Amino acid sequence: MSGFNFDVITLCPKAFELINNLGVITRALDKNLIDVNLYDLREFGEGPYRQVDDKPYGGGAGMVLKPEPIYKAHQSIRKSLKSKTLLMTPQGKVLKQKDLKRWSTLDQLIIICGQYEGFDERVRSLADEEISLGDFVLSGGEIPAISIINGLTRLLPGTLGDPESLVDESHNSPLLEYPHYTRPRIFKEMKVPDVLVSGNHEEIKLWRMLKMLERTNQRRNDLITNESVDKLLDRKRKRIEEIDLTRFTIKDFDSYPDW
Repeated sequence: MSGFNFDVITLCPKAFELINNLGVITRALDKNLIDVNLYDLREFGEGPYRQVDDKPYGGGAGMVLKPEPIYKAHQSIRKSLKSKTLLMTPQGKVLKQKDLKRWSTLDQLIIICGQYEGFDERVRSLADEEISLGDFVLSGGEIPAISIINGLTRLLPGTLGDPESLVDESHNSPLLEYPHYTRPRIFKEMKVPDVLVSGNHEEIKLWRMLKMLERTNQRRNDLITNESVDKLLDRKRKRIEEIDLTRFTIKDFDSYPDW
């Protein structure tokens, strides 16, 4: 096995060709930091037509994935001692960054992708956790599975060129990430904040911390807690204590539309 193994049970293995064109994952594959193994559910189907689905008991629209092929596929996978099985389903808990961080300490994730109207209820007994990307329904679990592979791979040592780039990222830090700017300094009358070109690194750090608070308050104020503010205060307590942190203003073209 490679450093980290993703074993995916899916009816649409071609959907995962995308990962060959995603820089971070492709580099991790080339470095043997991860291995992505695809198990085509059709190969575990029953009968001459490799049947993997059937009509639901009790009637209803659509087809339901049968339990036998999924069990056979799952049993064919060699398990690591540090392994978990995830079931992709809109009924699962919503994926969070802390989940990716928690799973990154494992050696293997087995991911079962749903399809059609869903799967036989007895498939749930295979899963350690049921995961959703949010309160919406997709045609299958492949996109959530790719999202997990991408998000977790970025956390593995050796994947990113600069590991420090993870520190202040949104959802790795307690707050959302601060805004970024690059050349040109003025674009369509929008100007890069003066502090970022001042050369004063202490002022830049302070500005970024305050922007993290401002941005989080405007977009995700549910993330602002005493703990998250205290963590920032501990890093720059003397300077930040002089500022009224209860007054947040959105400047520097840092705004989202009213969804």
